[in-house]
Amino acid sequence: MPVNWSISFDERISPEGLPHAATVDEYKRFHELSVKDYRDFWASVALDLDWFRIWDRVLDDSKPPFYKWFAGGELNASYLCLDRHVKTPRRNKVAIIWEGEPMEDGKPKEVRKFTYYDLYKDVNRMAYLLKNKYNIKKGDVIGLYLPMIPELPMFMLAAARLGATFCVVFSGFSSDAIAERMNDAEAKLIVTTDGAWRAGKMLDLKSIVDTALEKTKTVRSVLVIERTHNKVNMVRGRDEFLSGMMKSAPSNAYVEPEPVKSESPLYVLYTSGTTGKPKGQVHDVGGYMTLLHATMKWVFDIKDSDVYWCMADIGWVTGHSYIVFGPLMEGATEIMYEGSPVFPEQDRWCSIIERYGVSIFYTSPTAIRGWIKGGEQWVKMHDTSTVRLMNSVGEPINPEAFKWLFKLVGRERVPFGSTWWMTETGGIMISHVPGLMMIPMKPGTNGMPIPGIDADVIDEHGNPQKANERGFLVLKKPWPGMPLTIFKDPKRFEEVYYSKFPGIFYAGDYAVKDPDGYFWVLGRADEVIKVAGHRLGTYELESALIRHKAVAESAVVGVPDEIKGEVPVAFVILRQGYAPSEELKNEIKDEVRKQVGPIASLKDVFFASKLPKTRSAKIMRRVVKAVAMGNPPGDTTTLEDEASIEEIKSAYAQLSGDVRNGRG
Repeated sequence: MPVNWSISFDERISPEGLPHAATVDEYKRFHELSVKDYRDFWASVALDLDWFRIWDRVLDDSKPPFYKWFAGGELNASYLCLDRHVKTPRRNKVAIIWEGEPMEDGKPKEVRKFTYYDLYKDVNRMAYLLKNKYNIKKGDVIGLYLPMIPELPMFMLAAARLGATFCVVFSGFSSDAIAERMNDAEAKLIVTTDGAWRAGKMLDLKSIVDTALEKTKTVRSVLVIERTHNKVNMVRGRDEFLSGMMKSAPSNAYVEPEPVKSESPLYVLYTSGTTGKPKGQVHDVGGYMTLLHATMKWVFDIKDSDVYWCMADIGWVTGHSYIVFGPLMEGATEIMYEGSPVFPEQDRWCSIIERYGVSIFYTSPTAIRGWIKGGEQWVKMHDTSTVRLMNSVGEPINPEAFKWLFKLVGRERVPFGSTWWMTETGGIMISHVPGLMMIPMKPGTNGMPIPGIDADVIDEHGNPQKANERGFLVLKKPWPGMPLTIFKDPKRFEEVYYSKFPGIFYAGDYAVKDPDGYFWVLGRADEVIKVAGHRLGTYELESALIRHKAVAESAVVGVPDEIKGEVPVAFVILRQGYAPSEELKNEIKDEVRKQVGPIASLKDVFFASKLPKTRSAKIMRRVVKAVAMGNPPGDTTTLEDEASIEEIKSAYAQLSGDVRNGRG
């Protein structure tokens, strides 16, 4: 082994406060070494985990691109998150602080706290139930259609304890989406709830599941968690309430964590694309947990004294990685919340920071832009000084959104990074790493690849792009946490990710590297507007719009043009104090021309009261484009927008109404 990696890391991590500041060149030298000897490097990280059996090979690359990390090794994800903590003083440390949505006098009516020992006992009882009452065993798949309640991570950990595979379906999905995923995954059991709270409304999830099961082939049993005590239909012989079934699980139940091979599937998570059915991404145990361990340390600088809050929904990969397995493996105290971060008032998110003393804050650019629209006064009402580190995720961050949160919550000194990764990568790939060494921040950038990750920006022929030249973002070497395959469709896995540039993982994003080596991700390569032969990323145009003092949020789509082929159209939400006008519309058009260039001339600007988004905060571009072209929203059965049919129709009607009523 050419480098003693553990010594290299320890030299850069200070026991108090932030690690020492490093130059860009210093980080580059360390990163270059980690990529050159990436097998040894990742092996040194994996040794931090508790293995039942150490691996035979660090990387089995005999059948690329179907790589197997730490082949021959055995471990268990539930053990890593629970058992190893209850053997230490962390046993009585608070693991999860959960806050329900219903509020009274500005405070939550329900707050539940779970120590690591509490979680350990509950997960063992749930695993006992799955094993002895439902005959769930290693290799079986269970479905989870649950809102943000503590039982969701508990069932994920219970399944992992048995060596079973779980498949979480986001609780905003329709019955068709559930049926499609359960059929593809061949799930035997689905766990749901009688209802959930979201922005003051009670959502009847059980009825959606009932409709879905009319179209499923393999689901035989339904476990229902009583959350809202909404009256639901229970099918005899199929449906049972969890409260009743748990009576058969002894209070001291213990289920031995099943040793599973490192390359065994931990979960299947479906991600939608622009074409075809959703892709079931299969993530392993050993590689995935290794990557999460590394990124929790390097990106979040997690310490025992921290209160950590990732605002994502567990229905998406961010929640899998950075609410469930990452923080719990590290023994963190974390926040979970039900509902909306801006209900009943705009300040709920910052009141949570104040209420629990959050020190590490992981949010999204979309959320920040929504808070900007609400105004600074909501933040200034609360003490957010406990925050010592911030990150964003989900999309490229606009410099203005960065500066706003950096000033109001970060006090213009807290490390604030923008992480780039995706469902397929399993964990963060590109980010600042303040837990390792602190290099200068730049508003809007994602930073550099984390150690061990060989990322690059290349042209259509696979050649590296020069500084500030846009190209395709790729990953040149395998990494722990990468998907094993697309579930039951290995051919599609090769075609989607490895056919464009053979031997190289194609992420599907545009990016540039600046002269310092920082990556600036520009958005999806398929979200590109081609104007007279020039390719414009929607992110570039939306960033220019946000720079105008009147604009809080924006969405840009391309519409057909006889001369230029395609031209951009913008939909914007105005900040408080601004009203739609022809003069303002022209100002905004001029701002985009100024920022991006004459080729970026907007055909039109529409003022909207809200932008259509899914519950995971993604803009429904299909809806926006349909409105811009005066077309119906089109086929909604594929659910490419990760939203229910009703949400798509409602969003289309809302946006169309704004245009018809003269706001555009």
